[in-house]
Amino acid sequence: MHEIMIIIGWMVCTLLATTFAAILGRHWGVSVLIAFMVTLVLAAAILANKLVVFGPFYVPAGIIVASATFLLTDILSELWGKEEASRAVWVGFLALIGFTLAAAAAVYWPAAPFALDRAEAFDAILGQTPRIALASIVAYLFSQHHDVWAFHFWKALCNDRHLWLRNNASTIVSQLIDSCLFMTIAFYGTMPIGTMIFDMWIVKVIIAVLDTPFLYLGRWLIQLYDRLKLLPRLASMSGINS
Repeated sequence: MHEIMIIIGWMVCTLLATTFAAILGRHWGVSVLIAFMVTLVLAAAILANKLVVFGPFYVPAGIIVASATFLLTDILSELWGKEEASRAVWVGFLALIGFTLAAAAAVYWPAAPFALDRAEAFDAILGQTPRIALASIVAYLFSQHHDVWAFHFWKALCNDRHLWLRNNASTIVSQLIDSCLFMTIAFYGTMPIGTMIFDMWIVKVIIAVLDTPFLYLGRWLIQLYDRLKLLPRLASMSGINS
């Protein structure tokens, strides 16, 4: 029970942090959200090296922060538009490639003779096989771009209504693409990928459904921020007119 509460708390905190990043993005510029996207992508890449128990499922520990990237691109799509959401995806993609290459170089760099134990632990955590590294990059690129495209497809189809529908319809399908591509490229022929794909996707669907209120919260906070920021201008204009 204690472990479940920690996981739920971590999930809520991650989704809340993603939501409140939108306020910072509105105040300091969209670059804040893009930087947060990079943070989530790199955190997911590191945490993915540990497999954990999520109810009856076995999933990478990075699944929560990885799922939060889809909430972030939906916030960007809804409030900043398709171009900024796509830009965030590309910046995250470049960061992921840079991290993968840097980690590979560090792993192959000969360790100091007095730090071999630490080097072995380091290699075990960050020494991804080429298949897993390629799987991460390909799955990220295709699933994230599909998420941005699908979000705006549903937005146009629903005439800018039903935010919950475009959020879940785009994210759930994108998560399936992500799970299928990653597991197939990384583990085909070595593990039962069917079961692993199902486990990952079901957990991601659960998180996608749970992040819907946070998307509504983010939109409401942005609208509130814009109204409060407009009040001094309206008061100033009222004083001039009087």
